[in-house]
Amino acid sequence: MSASKALHFGTAGVPKSSALPSTLSGIQRIAQLGLDCLEVEFVKGINLGGESGQKIRETARSFQVKLSVHAPYYINLNSAEEGKRLASLDRLLSSARMAKTCGAESVIFHAGYYGRMTPEKTYENIRKGLKDIVSILKQERNPVVLRPETMGKRSQFGSLEEILFLCREMEGLLPCIDFSHIHAREGKANSYTEFVRILKKIEKKLGSEAMKRMHIHISGADYNDKGEMKHINLRDSDFLFDDWIQALKDYGVEGMVICESPNLEQDAMLLKSLFHRKK
Repeated sequence: MSASKALHFGTAGVPKSSALPSTLSGIQRIAQLGLDCLEVEFVKGINLGGESGQKIRETARSFQVKLSVHAPYYINLNSAEEGKRLASLDRLLSSARMAKTCGAESVIFHAGYYGRMTPEKTYENIRKGLKDIVSILKQERNPVVLRPETMGKRSQFGSLEEILFLCREMEGLLPCIDFSHIHAREGKANSYTEFVRILKKIEKKLGSEAMKRMHIHISGADYNDKGEMKHINLRDSDFLFDDWIQALKDYGVEGMVICESPNLEQDAMLLKSLFHRKK
């Protein structure tokens, strides 16, 4: 194991303390706070034009803030309705195109729900849809990485094993690892040993290069026997974030950590400070 150096911390969307509720203002606020990255939220739809995307790219570059994009929530690549599947593919493709315009490195997305289908059939349907998207992006020479996220509800496709298998099988995909979701879904995965076990599993399945290009989501999580119910602040949760930060540091993880706690930048700054104090 080698100590991590290039781990960047930021927020899911515009910081609460931003002067304006815009991505441009949010990027400037991230830099003022001493944070490193921002996830542009397209969760309710893509409402940017090409010119706005270019301004975001230029602003992020000037403030040295790294960007990712979160695709709309209305994506279900396993919908029983063909119209919904096609609309989901279109939303994901549009997100990837706008991410490139904005200069974002990755597009994070929720792949879908099992519904009445088996996990195996769900996997095949999602893989088939993503194969088409990856092919189009390759033809367009779009370098943005698609990142299916590990999900917190047991009704959702997105266990750690499913996401890693999907990324291993398909070129052009890397995971978005949400440790809070894994904890809420399983009711465990909440100790230094378990965090290291997860990191070792990722490295084994995807190789050491994936550990240098990690994209991580984190927050507190309120959960029950069906999995995650809602995000909460880290200090209000049972998540052992001190042990988690130590595991990331010890294992040499590099990439982006996006905080999704309700208090956004407060928890992001807490984690960055903790990370840099660790030996």
